[in-house]
Amino acid sequence: MKLSQAGFAHFAAVITILIWGTTFIATKFLLQSFSPIEILFLRFALGFAVLCGLPGRLPYNSFRQEMLFAAVGLCGVTLYFLFENIALQYTLASNVGILVTVSPFFTALLSCFLLKNEHLTGRFFLGFVTALFGIVLISYNGSVALQLNPLGDILAILAAATWSVYPILMKRIGQLGKPMALCTRRTFFYGLLFMLPALGWFGFAPSWEKFLEPVNAFNLLFLGLGASAVCFATWNWAVKILGAIKTSVYIYLVPAVTVTASVLLLHEPLTYPALGGIALILLGLILSERKSGAS
Repeated sequence: MKLSQAGFAHFAAVITILIWGTTFIATKFLLQSFSPIEILFLRFALGFAVLCGLPGRLPYNSFRQEMLFAAVGLCGVTLYFLFENIALQYTLASNVGILVTVSPFFTALLSCFLLKNEHLTGRFFLGFVTALFGIVLISYNGSVALQLNPLGDILAILAAATWSVYPILMKRIGQLGKPMALCTRRTFFYGLLFMLPALGWFGFAPSWEKFLEPVNAFNLLFLGLGASAVCFATWNWAVKILGAIKTSVYIYLVPAVTVTASVLLLHEPLTYPALGGIALILLGLILSERKSGAS
């Protein structure tokens, strides 16, 4: 039985999330040698270099179209990752994990206003609440005290808000009929360009000899080639085929994948709250996907 184009798009979204869910593991190893801003810039610089090796180019069409690419790079690369990384310095990782994962909800609300062919149903909201409760179980996983850190939590919400704009803008880019890998390359260019002022602000001074260490080289290649160059291209293609809402709900799976990867790769314990959280996330995803998306 052959998969339809939509079937391949769902498959691409799942594979992308499986890889993105393990980026926290790779970043955890790299943080022993590099700062967050160094990892962020090097990751996307490497991804951009890989995409530059692809044949073909996107000719300049109009200022308005170029600003669309720039807006995608600003929201999906620069602002999202900067907000997320800075938030981690002021609040708990569990807080960031919960707040950032609500971006599909923001995407759905924006899509209803900006994209005429995207719609919501009661199942979407039920799935969102179910998945969010599962994410809470995973993130707090035995913690008995909820710690509120206003600045960090606000930054995490801003990260979710900026990422929610990303699939909507990518949907518009997909309608241009251009190869999505080349479109991703153009957005990476603008993302890196907007990131340059932050390098001086946060202090970009990587220890270049650390690149020679095998564990650092492997994890940087994983983040740059796999999680950035390949995954952003596959995610963007999935958004083009499925729509902003249907694709974004797969973000719910990220915490579940991260927990599973932590158990397998870092030998962290798998608790009953985490198992329950994974089950609720999967249920929420099924509920959200069944009746949401493009008409």
